[in-house]
Amino acid sequence: MPTAEPADDHDDLLRAVERVAALMAESGLPMMAARVFAYALADDGDRYSAADLAAALRVSPAAISGAVRYLLTTRLLLKEREPGTRADLYRIQDDDVWSAIMLARVPLLEAWEQAVADAAAQIGPGHRGTRRLLESKEFFRFTREETYGLVERWRAHRRTLR
Repeated sequence: MPTAEPADDHDDLLRAVERVAALMAESGLPMMAARVFAYALADDGDRYSAADLAAALRVSPAAISGAVRYLLTTRLLLKEREPGTRADLYRIQDDDVWSAIMLARVPLLEAWEQAVADAAAQIGPGHRGTRRLLESKEFFRFTREETYGLVERWRAHRRTLR
């Protein structure tokens, strides 16, 4: 039986990337950012230059630039540089990527918690809007606190997978 050509393997990888990216895009991630993240998640490599990502995904470097900027801002990608090189390298948090992503969201939950608390204080007591804002504050507090427990439970479960 003939072995698959590397191009066939890469096409299979890209089809898988597109399926995952489509779901991420439906969840609100910009499509090109979703494709870059899905590629970094699914590919065997550990670090990529923008040129590597553009070539692998068969898109323009300009498309990669905006996607990488978004992924860095949302902490879905990390940036580093090898000593003596000029190109930035991008990678996902390889060890327990989803825990890292969940924990990176805690400051956002804190910001939401503070914003709705401030809004409730500004509106004052006795309003339905204030009640909804205070309930929102409690939701964000609860979610923030539960995130730590969720990650710990996941890490315990993850140890049983090995």
